[in-house]
Amino acid sequence: MTATVHQVFSDEHVSRLTGLTKWQLRSWDRLGFFTPRFAYEDRFAPYSRVYSFKDVVGLRTIAVLMKDYRASLKSLQGAAEELVKRGYNNWAELNLYVVKGHVHFQPPGTSDVESVRDGQLAMLPIIDVIKDVEKRVQELRKRGTDQLGRVERHKHVIHNTPVIAGTRIPTAAIRRFHEAGYSIEQIVREYPTLTAEDVQGALAYEEGLARRA
Repeated sequence: MTATVHQVFSDEHVSRLTGLTKWQLRSWDRLGFFTPRFAYEDRFAPYSRVYSFKDVVGLRTIAVLMKDYRASLKSLQGAAEELVKRGYNNWAELNLYVVKGHVHFQPPGTSDVESVRDGQLAMLPIIDVIKDVEKRVQELRKRGTDQLGRVERHKHVIHNTPVIAGTRIPTAAIRRFHEAGYSIEQIVREYPTLTAEDVQGALAYEEGLARRA
């Protein structure tokens, strides 16, 4: 994978990148089927689920398996349990195969597909999913120059919460990172869709709210 692996994403971003709904993401987390790489113990706290790039690749893989290969959730859950037993902790780690709606995998360094005895294999090369997600991330980052550094509020965006223009990232989230000691550069690394100008604009907005409080 490229340097993109260091990026992190909210459930809103993940939904847009994978085609899965936020309800699915939260349900799968509760079921223990797919847990975000970074998550608070209190899942009811705002922004308590944060996904890594590897998580996004894994979830996009699952979305493709369900939509294009007709794999059932039950089959996927069984495959996930087997992957964990074998020492893999993410769907983004190996090529997958589908036979009659059931998911199988090929251990690295071998030519055999686990548990497959007959039937036609349909391969899902993980590198193709990685490239697809990287392209989607680049598209996600595209915003108009007039939006950089601006804050906006819309009644249909996170209940009218102030967010950085062109995104769904609340200015309050940026403030919390700043209060935790993160530099502007570090915050941008945490939110790769943002620029330094965006972070500065969010902090200035939050400072203005604090003065008026």
